[in-house]
Amino acid sequence: MTVISTDKNPEALSLTLVAEFDAGVERVWQLFEDPRQLERWWGPPTYPATFYRHDFVPGGKASYYMTGPEGDKAHGWWEFTSIEAPRQLEFNDGFADNDGNPTGELGISHATVTLEPAGERTRMTILSTFESEEQLEQVMQMGMEEGLKEAVGQIDGILAEHANA
Repeated sequence: MTVISTDKNPEALSLTLVAEFDAGVERVWQLFEDPRQLERWWGPPTYPATFYRHDFVPGGKASYYMTGPEGDKAHGWWEFTSIEAPRQLEFNDGFADNDGNPTGELGISHATVTLEPAGERTRMTILSTFESEEQLEQVMQMGMEEGLKEAVGQIDGILAEHANA
């Protein structure tokens, strides 16, 4: 199992996911850097993501939508606040309208992704912080924790394809 743990911390207004992969840090970093690889795992299998904007530079933005089983689309945006390849990435995250414009619905969360060598593997930690306990509870009720675990669970398959190519 790729995902080692998740920890919801209402006092810190955070959700932390830790996972490990059978690949080097540089290879795992490509899963964020390349939008075609990112969209293969960002979102649960029943809600695959499509990134139609991905300016992967500090201050750059990404726009995407996830398509549900009934064809419904949930739009989101990221703003990259810090990129320290290949070890750390930070971005603000929120919901968007159909044109990719932030809606402010459910506020903004901030994600810090850290990649560290773990022997010949890579440990990835995703720390998501929220503006309020209400916001944290709302996204938990929407299934964020399970959705994130399912999304990250798809990474092993992508890494195995490239390892065997």
